[in-house]
Amino acid sequence: MSLPRQIFSNTIIQVIGKITSTGLNLVAFALMTRDLGQSGFGEYTTVITFLSFFAIIADLGLTLVTVQMINSDKDNEDKILGNLFGLRLASALLFIGLAPAIILLFNYSNGIKIGVLIAAASFIFTALNQIMVGLFQSRLKMNRVVWAEVLSRFILIIGVILALKYHWGLNGMLAAVSIASLGNFLLHFYFARNFAKIKPKFSLFWWRKITNLSWPLAVTIAFNLIYLRADTLILSLIKSQAEVGLYGAAYKIIDVFSSLPFMFAGVILPLLVSTWQKQDLLKFKKIIQKSFDILSIIALPIVVGTQFLADEIIILIAGPDFVEAGMILRVLILAVAAIFLGNIMSHAVVAIEAQKKVIWIYVFTSITALIAYLILIPRFSYFGAAAVTIYSESAIAILSTIFIYKKLNIKVNLIALNKAVAASLLMGFILWLFPVTFLHTLLGLTSAILIAIISYAFFLWLFNVFNKADFQLILNKQ
Repeated sequence: MSLPRQIFSNTIIQVIGKITSTGLNLVAFALMTRDLGQSGFGEYTTVITFLSFFAIIADLGLTLVTVQMINSDKDNEDKILGNLFGLRLASALLFIGLAPAIILLFNYSNGIKIGVLIAAASFIFTALNQIMVGLFQSRLKMNRVVWAEVLSRFILIIGVILALKYHWGLNGMLAAVSIASLGNFLLHFYFARNFAKIKPKFSLFWWRKITNLSWPLAVTIAFNLIYLRADTLILSLIKSQAEVGLYGAAYKIIDVFSSLPFMFAGVILPLLVSTWQKQDLLKFKKIIQKSFDILSIIALPIVVGTQFLADEIIILIAGPDFVEAGMILRVLILAVAAIFLGNIMSHAVVAIEAQKKVIWIYVFTSITALIAYLILIPRFSYFGAAAVTIYSESAIAILSTIFIYKKLNIKVNLIALNKAVAASLLMGFILWLFPVTFLHTLLGLTSAILIAIISYAFFLWLFNVFNKADFQLILNKQ
């Protein structure tokens, strides 16, 4: 199969798999919120957020480095994978293992402290998965990841149902999460055997080589930690768990949407790396432009549509007790646009191995975001947290784009973006015509979403966003 067809097929498989796994994950999420309520789900969110700090530090930049190193040195693939796996295992056990001890220093409830101990295993297995995901990305075999993710979601749902049936509460939910992560890891490991021998290796030579490449990413990720997770952590320390639960419910929807650009960039990254290594700057620029166009076209209708359907989406997924989260979602969704539009630029930085040169972007954003969190969250609660999240994601997107422009003289064409804005606004006008009472029903909400998708696609066609050459490229006729 030709490379364009492989990329197209790989992307389609990921989209279908992501839709399926996300649907199953939302089923588990809906079961949790309805059983735990605002405060209980707030405790769940606090546990996951607290562990996320340690998991992000444990990453050490190895997730993105995996693809980069495999593509640049295929002769030593087994050694690279083995030492990446060994280093990741050591970092996960070290950093994530600290979380249950450090949580004791905080003024959280005993339920949250025990929950961190139970859920820590989930983050260790997830950390190990990322090395194998890098292998599948480099092979354009992401269907294995899709299968593992979908099957693990079924395990999660079964675990949550058992926790509900036997009234195991928060700890039962977290145990289900850890068991599902174990299943996901075992499936990844099994599928990876067809492509490489993965067993932990502990060579100081290779560890030094890996860390020399990954440390700028590790520093970047550490600062990412501040602007990505500090909002929920600060909220959990100074506000009620009910407020954390509302913010967590809205953020869950954001996580679903924001996974899409990272999934897309994960497919594109190996192509960017190989194109850069061949010094084919013209093709590199074309990939950047087309990727930006596609992400723009996906992001804009999500942002506009959410302004009209936020309450109904929250009620459908989290339950009527979380309807207040609809207003939070309307604000937070603006951050998704920044994530979509800046994502491909951040991955382009990795492709050209310029991680060291952009550390200042993350340092600046993290420090300013932390200051803003400390000022705004005490005054405006979750709305303050949401506003700073929009700022931080926008800052990263804008500054990364400026860096790529200055470094490679890549000036992104905004024609497709402008057309997507126009098509989204017209779609929004159609949604505005729907009566609110009709949207409150499952049939009404489903109908509105389908009509919005169809109308948006029609307006894209009307504005000639895609031309014949684009479809020929996809079908490998050009």
